[in-house]
Amino acid sequence: MKRAPDWDLYQSLHAVVRAGSLSAAARTLGLSQPTVGRHIEQLEQALGLPLFTRSPQGLRPTELALALAPSLEAMASAAQAALREASGDADTVGGVIRLTASEVIGAEVLPALLADFHELHSDVVIELGLSNRAENLLHREADIAVRMMRPTQSGLRARRVGSIGGGLYAHRRYLQRHGEPRTLNDPGHAAIGFDRDDASVRAIAGAPPALTRELFAFRSDSDLGQLAAVRAGFGIGGCQHGVARRDPNLVHVLGDVFNFELECWVVMHEDLKASRRMRLMFDHLVAGLSEYVKTSRP
Repeated sequence: MKRAPDWDLYQSLHAVVRAGSLSAAARTLGLSQPTVGRHIEQLEQALGLPLFTRSPQGLRPTELALALAPSLEAMASAAQAALREASGDADTVGGVIRLTASEVIGAEVLPALLADFHELHSDVVIELGLSNRAENLLHREADIAVRMMRPTQSGLRARRVGSIGGGLYAHRRYLQRHGEPRTLNDPGHAAIGFDRDDASVRAIAGAPPALTRELFAFRSDSDLGQLAAVRAGFGIGGCQHGVARRDPNLVHVLGDVFNFELECWVVMHEDLKASRRMRLMFDHLVAGLSEYVKTSRP
């Protein structure tokens, strides 16, 4: 009976697909470049087909490698989840917790909450991924997620924290130079918004249908990039009320024209409720975000 390729070979393939080169993959894995190269060769021999072709931009994955990529991602996530589970006993607090949250919540709101948690439980290691993409908790890409939409997958423990309100803001310095805007597309003002990805805007109920990238003088698909531009006095852009209230230089404008609300949920895999550290973190986030929601009103 032919033996299946070892996981180490697939792990190297996953790293090369993600990194685009043997050297970068080797650094990620903590291996030598020749070792990763041998892994790819062994896997190609076992599968009987090439996995990469060389190009001026580096290694280009073949159709086979691309077809394997989703399964490799799931395998890698499962392996990392297993390591996190093994990092502490179910009844103890110590161990690793991997969180995922949107860019703004993850950078502006969670750090203070996580610092408080770490003061209480210093033997917990926290990993935080910032992404507006909904990580698949069923594939264990993360242990606990803070989401800006209602979760739809089954097998999850979810708690709705409340609605986070937001609107349009500008720095006082900008308003001193340009005055307050009269309309959403006031030609005397610089608007800040998305570049190529309008998914977050389209998800907001009541978003103007004519809101296109051509209206923006500053374009970024990073919410943090847009927020930084608002704080720098570049122009007018969206901001959560709770974040804006922490900066006395940010002024709410056009409040009678445009406001938005985002649902906030704390979610984790149902199986993790047996872990004490996961339960403690879940409850801590629910409590802390509930207080933040109270500040996120117009």
